[in-house]
Amino acid sequence: MFRWRSLPASTKDVWLTVLVTVLAFVPTVAHLGPEIGDLPGGREPGAAEVVLILGLSLPLALRTRRTLICLTVVGSAWAIGQVLGRPDTFAKSALLFAVYAAGAHLARRRRVVAGTVTAAYLVLAVVLHLLGSPQGFLDFTAFYLILAAIWWTGSGVRRWRADQAEHQRLAAEVASAAERARIARELHDVVTHHVTAMVVQADATGLLLRGTPDRAADGLTAIGAAGRRALTELRTLLATLEATGEPDPPDRALAAGRIGDLVEQARLTGQPVEWIPAREGPPLPADVELAAYRVVQEALTNAIRHAAGRPTTVLVDHRGREVEIEVTTSGPAPAATAPPAGGRGLTGMRERVRQVDGELVSGFGPDGSFRVRAVLPAGGAE
Repeated sequence: MFRWRSLPASTKDVWLTVLVTVLAFVPTVAHLGPEIGDLPGGREPGAAEVVLILGLSLPLALRTRRTLICLTVVGSAWAIGQVLGRPDTFAKSALLFAVYAAGAHLARRRRVVAGTVTAAYLVLAVVLHLLGSPQGFLDFTAFYLILAAIWWTGSGVRRWRADQAEHQRLAAEVASAAERARIARELHDVVTHHVTAMVVQADATGLLLRGTPDRAADGLTAIGAAGRRALTELRTLLATLEATGEPDPPDRALAAGRIGDLVEQARLTGQPVEWIPAREGPPLPADVELAAYRVVQEALTNAIRHAAGRPTTVLVDHRGREVEIEVTTSGPAPAATAPPAGGRGLTGMRERVRQVDGELVSGFGPDGSFRVRAVLPAGGAE
């Protein structure tokens, strides 16, 4: 489907030039055009009229690319036609298009151009008056105000376009910042969890090598498994970042179905974790599944880092239209090892839960245990 707005500005200018030129030779509209002098002169069309028409219409092809040149040539041709008293022609309407273009497209020295045009119009008005124009002061003033209104209309369009461009720029910056934050959350969730597990397992393996070296192989196996899981998730993340257009939906393989893997990995670090599996329920939206996975992942990471060796319980429960995730680490925990309230992990969890219209609370209970609880929407599940 042909769409005028989709055409380049230069193409539109060419079409406008052709239209004005053709209409200038159509008998029914050829005599229509802005006129102010009304001086007596040659009324028989001839070569001079053709030159005048082309001098008025052809510069419109430069209306947006060379706006000042267009305004100068069209304005000069129009003024010459007024002084010589040439016959009215539709091509004189090119003056209106040129003035509008000046208001809409001139980027520099706008006040100088406006002042120059005003001064030139005053000189033209005086010359026309001295040549015997029947128009009076009010007529010249009214015509000038019409030109000024057209200029200001173009200026208004220019300001609107500038506002739109600024709005789009800010929207792009916000989108870029949101994407950077999303990438940072994903990298934090993937790297921090697996690296924390690997560090704890490496420390434990070092102790085993000094005491019971025959059991160290289990620790090395756990470190390798954690590394492979980290690489798998990083590859998935990088594949998403390399994609173009809309982000692909989260991989369900990383979601609720693998929370059990997170529990097993935490247990391999020596963290006593009890997992209360979810009751059977309808499949969750992919983004909700991934949010649940990341909440459990980050909560277990914090438990391993800040409350190593303390019993931890993981609960995932489908409750109709909601899914409840609760990770509790028994206390009391030393104050120095408490999860920082303003850390990137908890902040990232809150942001991720908020994006799926869920709620997340975290903090210490009366007995000193630390609890992370998230309630996520289950979509249309019943």
